[in-house]
Amino acid sequence: MDHEKKIKMLQMIYAGALADSVLRLDREGILSKVTADKKQEQLAGGKLRADQLGIQRPIQVFSILPEIFGCANWSTEENNEGFVATATNCMLCGLSKKLGTGSPCNIHCLDAMEGLIRGWMKVLNTM
Repeated sequence: MDHEKKIKMLQMIYAGALADSVLRLDREGILSKVTADKKQEQLAGGKLRADQLGIQRPIQVFSILPEIFGCANWSTEENNEGFVATATNCMLCGLSKKLGTGSPCNIHCLDAMEGLIRGWMKVLNTM
């Protein structure tokens, strides 16, 4: 199996594991609580994670994470206020819908992205 296929397979397995975690948290009735707790962790660790990923501008969150995880197809458009990011065709959402579970968006994607951006923005505010 070539390198590209291995990476794609790992991304699919990872997305499946994340969808399964949402299914189990949802079944236990704790998805919203765990999501809220996890959000605080993501916001607190955002700067460190942004540094680990080599993110130098907030807009890069929407190109670097999809390259690694292969879930959503993000497009960005810069404007006078910064930029707008739009996602389409998310593998994790598709798997979660097939499982009939709650939304994986915040716990496994959007809150982490927010943490990365806010962590990076803190650097700008201290300059």
